[in-house]
Amino acid sequence: MSDVLAVNAVNVTKTYGSLTAVNNVTVQVAQGEVYGVLGPNGAGKTTFLRMLFGLIRPDSGTLEVFGRSWQRHGVDSLTGVAGFIESPKFYPSLSGRRNLRLLAGLDGGDAAGRVDEVLDVVGLTDRQRDKVRGYSFGMRQRLGVASALLRDPRLLVLDEPANGLDPAGIRDMRALVRQLADTGLTVLLSSHDMGEVEQICDNVTIMKTGTVVHHGAIAALRELAPEQAHRIATTDDDRAASLARARGLAVTTTNDGLDVRGSQKDVDGLIADIIDAGIALRELTRDETPLEALFFMLTESAPAAPDSPTGAHR
Repeated sequence: MSDVLAVNAVNVTKTYGSLTAVNNVTVQVAQGEVYGVLGPNGAGKTTFLRMLFGLIRPDSGTLEVFGRSWQRHGVDSLTGVAGFIESPKFYPSLSGRRNLRLLAGLDGGDAAGRVDEVLDVVGLTDRQRDKVRGYSFGMRQRLGVASALLRDPRLLVLDEPANGLDPAGIRDMRALVRQLADTGLTVLLSSHDMGEVEQICDNVTIMKTGTVVHHGAIAALRELAPEQAHRIATTDDDRAASLARARGLAVTTTNDGLDVRGSQKDVDGLIADIIDAGIALRELTRDETPLEALFFMLTESAPAAPDSPTGAHR
């Protein structure tokens, strides 16, 4: 595989008047990986993807796709690139298949010969002749992926592909992305859901208000994450809190009980202590995952990482 990066964005900035939507962002995506750009709404994710597609131009910095840039190569910089920004749109009165055939005609090349293949890849073969107006939101998202695959891309760019989907739709979209990645396709996706990114991405850039607060591999991110949190409610929360602190667990008292953070072994021991003390256990649930907790820590309170203007992950 070529050493040329699929995406090489260095110190990219985009402003709108007094608003800096993307501030000195560096993102480097190797060929063949699934890369996530993660952040809450307003973090600058979609603005970054719009610059990648050439829909808007950065005010400063450089952005290359497979070694090509808009400044030097124009629209040819998008050769081998496909995807969608926000939700894909189709003609609702036409079938899914007819929509794809129209798009294939616009794209030219051998796209028309790929319609059956891409419908099968996204699991819409049985519904291909139904009008799009009868599709669920998840089916429309999958049809959007199918339309992107018509180009036989090397890089697939997806903007919040699971946003708005029900749990079954989210599961199906995750499986589809992983299936595509297993073929060697490079996937760059944005998301505000750490759980989604954790399950399908190899590496991630986390953004907050247009600025990078973290670059890294998912495996390395797990090492930075706090321990698992549990929510506990008992008939005597004061005594339960004392038992938790005696085990070295971090405890926060809430109106609904206790938030307890620590190793699973110590939490298990605490539950045994609570029962042995004759205290009735009313609730025991897992709270946010460790990576979700880290995401909130980074995006709700953390300043930009000192090396974020030049730091990058490959």
